Amino acid sequence: MNFNKHYGNEGKHAFLGASKYHWINYDEDKLIQSYLNFNAAQQGTTLHEFAAQCIRLGQKLPRSKKTLNLYVNDCIGYKMQPEQVLYFSDNCFGTTDAIAFRNNVLKISDLKTGVTPAHMEQLEIYAALFFLEYEMEPADILIELRIYQNNEVLLLEPQTEDILTIMDKIIVFDNLINQIKNDEEI
Repeated sequence: MNFNKHYGNEGKHAFLGASKYHWINYDEDKLIQSYLNFNAAQQGTTLHEFAAQCIRLGQKLPRSKKTLNLYVNDCIGYKMQPEQVLYFSDNCFGTTDAIAFRNNVLKISDLKTGVTPAHMEQLEIYAALFFLEYEMEPADILIELRIYQNNEVLLLEPQTEDILTIMDKIIVFDNLINQIKNDEEI
């Protein structure tokens, strides 16, 4: 049998696809809510791409208290780098929405487009990754973490001990995962 070719869909997954099979147990209300959440996530991805492009180009948005405008304009003002990967190992890395390090000040900003309350732990992990990758000590640096969500800016200046704890956990867990990988190769 010659199967039909669907070149435009290779490597993609449909919303009602087999790999996300849970939808077969949904009622209509659950399906609608799930699809709206899916669309919101897609829109969030597009907004992040747009914001990163504005920051790269230095293109400020009109002054406004809207989340996206505040985020883009602050990142440009702080001369931040968008979409920067911070890497400790293949087991532990992540991409910041925006980051800057100048004059012993580390700034990490995160754009949240959803309504679920954000958590600073994500940004603290990015800070820990920064210090591990660049072999710096958090005690010597002022850290400013910002979350932009719901037309507000949440600011945290984390304690050095909190970042050091995360750094230690990354190292220990990375070693543990590597041991498991080595055991599997035998």
